[in-house]
Amino acid sequence: MKLPISLIAAMSLGLTYMARADNDSHLAAQEYRWVTVNGPYACTTGQDVRRIAGHRTDATELEVVENIRCYYLIPGTIVQVIKENPADGISEMRLASVTRPLWTYTRFLSKHPIPDAYGITETPENSGLLRRADRGVISQSSGTSTPEF
Repeated sequence: MKLPISLIAAMSLGLTYMARADNDSHLAAQEYRWVTVNGPYACTTGQDVRRIAGHRTDATELEVVENIRCYYLIPGTIVQVIKENPADGISEMRLASVTRPLWTYTRFLSKHPIPDAYGITETPENSGLLRRADRGVISQSSGTSTPEF
């Protein structure tokens, strides 16, 4: 009796893992990434990113944060990459709580989900990265999309 239950449990866990891995690769294909660093590494220009990451001092950090040119990244936060600059190793991205695009080093972003400090893995839906207009309900009969409110 225990053997069949153990086999069923193992199969269901394996299927759950495969479904989760497929969802993660789907999100990575849509240019979603998870932050791996903690610090003021999301800046309004690529030049500020190179400056803060290359020569990080208290004075430099204070200056760019006070002038609202850099934002703090927190590990596990999900972002959407808009554009990559492989020559410089930086990426332009969109954060849920910031209205303008920001730049960071591509090495600070992971294609694999990283849980946040609470152990929760952010998704576009639970992070606020998707705007309400992006989440539509498709009607079965007409095939049209209507936004959720």
